[in-house]
Amino acid sequence: MDKKREHVRKPDWLKIKISNSESFKAVKNNLRENRLHTVCEEAKCPNIQECFGDRKTATFMILGDICTRACRFCAVTTGAPTHLDLGEPKRVADSVAAMGLRHVVITAVARDDLADGGSQVFANTVNAIRYRMPQTTVEVLPSDMKGDYESLKTLLDAKPDIFNHNIETVRRLTPSVRHRATYDRSLELLQRVRDMEPELPTKSSIMVGLGETREELLETMDDLLAHGVEILTIGQYLQPSKKHYPVERYYDPREFRELKRIARKKGFIHCESGPMVRSSYHADEQVNAAAKQRREDAEKAQNL
Repeated sequence: MDKKREHVRKPDWLKIKISNSESFKAVKNNLRENRLHTVCEEAKCPNIQECFGDRKTATFMILGDICTRACRFCAVTTGAPTHLDLGEPKRVADSVAAMGLRHVVITAVARDDLADGGSQVFANTVNAIRYRMPQTTVEVLPSDMKGDYESLKTLLDAKPDIFNHNIETVRRLTPSVRHRATYDRSLELLQRVRDMEPELPTKSSIMVGLGETREELLETMDDLLAHGVEILTIGQYLQPSKKHYPVERYYDPREFRELKRIARKKGFIHCESGPMVRSSYHADEQVNAAAKQRREDAEKAQNL
């Protein structure tokens, strides 16, 4: 047992710089004043100091802070949500305006208790941001909505700039890591987005360190590409508490650089890969890089 603990001890490159900058405090205060939640805080994201303090960005988590699922990798509280806050979309838009955000990510707890999985509140939030800050690009990161594609249409009708849904891990590990979610349903959701909105960039994320093999990682990349995904993020899984799924190993920075090289060679328009990378990490840069790559690819195709 001691040898096992020694093997999975957190390496030096995963140390997090603590910041108490004025920008960090201002973002925190704004969120508290508007009674808003962020996945940055609820999921104990290691980049919260950088995003809140240096980049002054945040990923808003709507539909409350209680999730109806109990995924073994996630630190968000699990339980039975008690209400639906219909005033939340306006407060999110007000905060986006107050902070002057150029790009915003809207995610949510899974709301399997709602018939539409919360898609209407998602759409209302996108529309509210569009009204207050028409120049701000909006990325959405929903759950699989239990495979309800009418709910998906409701969300897509709001015209987000990027659609993000995380595959999280490889096929073999999905049943033991993700609660009520399936590998194939996630792929089907991403394919449906591609079919319904061909011009909408799609994105997904993989955690590593859960016990997956290299071959399984490459297969997951291939599956995502086959279902229309253009943007990929790859990051190190960090165990939120002793009750959560254990870390099997830590990848070193060189391995992340190699995974990024492979992803780009395979055909992803953009890939962020690193120990601290999370699905929303530098999301503002991703939307710009993806748009630029799309333009370049279109110009090359015309010149052939």
